[in-house]
Amino acid sequence: MTAAGQHPPPPAPRDPRRERLVGLLVLGVAAVLLVSSVTWFGTGQQGVGLGQLFLGVVLAVVGAVLYRRSQRG
Repeated sequence: MTAAGQHPPPPAPRDPRRERLVGLLVLGVAAVLLVSSVTWFGTGQQGVGLGQLFLGVVLAVVGAVLYRRSQRG
């Protein structure tokens, strides 16, 4: 909490280089999840495979958004 009359510090400025690197890292993790999810279906654990596919797609979208945002700024 801040004392009366004090304002919180302003947010740090965006760092496009960091956003690009984090976006690429998240895209890499998503690629590994998507490629390796096939093994779960082969072992008969479809629930785990579907969960891994879902998480991989979500991370791919987040990584793509971060990467594209870094290219614009």
